[in-house]
Amino acid sequence: MARDYYQTLGVSKNATEDEIKRAHRKLARQYHPDRNPGDKQAESQFKEVQEAYDVLSDKTKRAQYDRFGEAGLGAGFRGGQAPGGPQFHWGTGPGGPGAGFQQVDPAEAEAMFRQIFGGGGGEPFDMDSIFGRRGRGGRTRRPEPPAQETESEVTIPFVTAALGGTVNLQLDGRELAIKIPAGALEGQVLRLRGQAPGGGDLRLRLRIEPHPYFRREGKNLVLDLPLSVSEAILGTKVDVPTLDGSRLTVKVPPGTSSGTRLRLRGRGIAGGDQYIEIRVVVPAPKDERSRELIEEFARLNPLSPRSGPPWD
Repeated sequence: MARDYYQTLGVSKNATEDEIKRAHRKLARQYHPDRNPGDKQAESQFKEVQEAYDVLSDKTKRAQYDRFGEAGLGAGFRGGQAPGGPQFHWGTGPGGPGAGFQQVDPAEAEAMFRQIFGGGGGEPFDMDSIFGRRGRGGRTRRPEPPAQETESEVTIPFVTAALGGTVNLQLDGRELAIKIPAGALEGQVLRLRGQAPGGGDLRLRLRIEPHPYFRREGKNLVLDLPLSVSEAILGTKVDVPTLDGSRLTVKVPPGTSSGTRLRLRGRGIAGGDQYIEIRVVVPAPKDERSRELIEEFARLNPLSPRSGPPWD
């Protein structure tokens, strides 16, 4: 059954890039395996969300999908697999006449050449004479054309791209173990020698899944740290998660404001750092007494946050 990628992300067909990005971020967090351990349905939903975002976030793919549906996307890897592998078409198609070729049975090929070039009268039809291959008459073999490169995409987990690891892919009925280097980047290409159909090289372009909590800035990682007003004013200690699953105790100094970053050296990607970005969560006063206490605190601790340009 044809899938509706817009319905998967819960957006309209006229959705903007920002609307698609926001919908994807929300659903990726909701169905991420880290939040739903052992939940196969959530895992399936997460993969569908990733596949829909991969298409709708790419202007070219989205235009092809809007015009032709899934058939307009062509061959390639989805969700880390390559169903059927790269495909080639005989005749006309989206790429125009002669866009590609499909393997043809030798007997069918001979019948087609008989129809085009003749060769009736019951005499054997000499395919070698057409293609110049060496035969009994001493004809020389034409050099084989160089194997063509093929490029496809594969989506890998954020943690695998950051820390390195191995992903398994199915290609033409074969399982390949692909080694991902630590610090792999979005759009980076890995070349697999001789793995494309026909013996050519396979260029594998990497797409990286977003992480539900961490953001990447080059080799650095950023993690938001929500604090209450009292924690931000008085200071506190927080056990902070890191990408490898461990936790570090971080001391937040008194008077820390939203937007402040605290650094964990060497806890980023390939020698980078991890930053903790403070987000102060401010409640509304629940009663008159609470309001009086806040007003008294403001009198005792005067502050002019809008001093200097452009507020002067």
